[in-house]
Parts: sequence; structure tokens; C-alpha cells
Amino acid sequence: MNEKIVNKVGWFASILAITMYFSYIDQIVRNLSGIKGSVILPITTTLNCSAWVLYGALKKKRDWPIIACNIPGILLGIVTVFTALI
Repeated sequence: MNEKIVNKVGWFASILAITMYFSYIDQIVRNLSGIKGSVILPITTTLNCSAWVLYGALKKKRDWPIIACNIPGILLGIVTVFTALI
């Protein structure tokens, strides 16, 4: 398959992943409002996204779509866990 098409699909998938991680904002707001959520999913998300960022960064040719879409998952996962625990 054409490399340009594959690259565009990668970035499209990255945008979709980022929108998925932004769903944590609703849980963060609920946590801060006193409706505490579970920490299992955001901890798992943080670990998963960290592994994907490491994978994308360690490849011979860095995989920027993978790195870019998983950084918000790390940040929002950490914030979600923190707000659920305070």
C-alpha cells in the first residue's frame, strides 16, 4: 500500500485515540465534584500509553502518530487517578 496513505491512516487513528482519552475529562470533573470513579481503568490506560510512547520512541524510525496520540492518555490518566484519590 502507498506509504502516504498508510501515514494518513496512522494520523487519523491517532486523532481518534486522542478523542477517546479526552473522555477522561468528564470523569475528572465528576471526581472533583465528589463522585469518585475507579482508578483501575486510568491506571491501566497510563501504563498502556506509556508503553506505546516508549515503543514509538525506541523504533529506528520514530513512530510519531503513536507517540502523539498516547501522550494525552498518559497525562489524562494520571490526572484522573489523582483526582479520584484526593
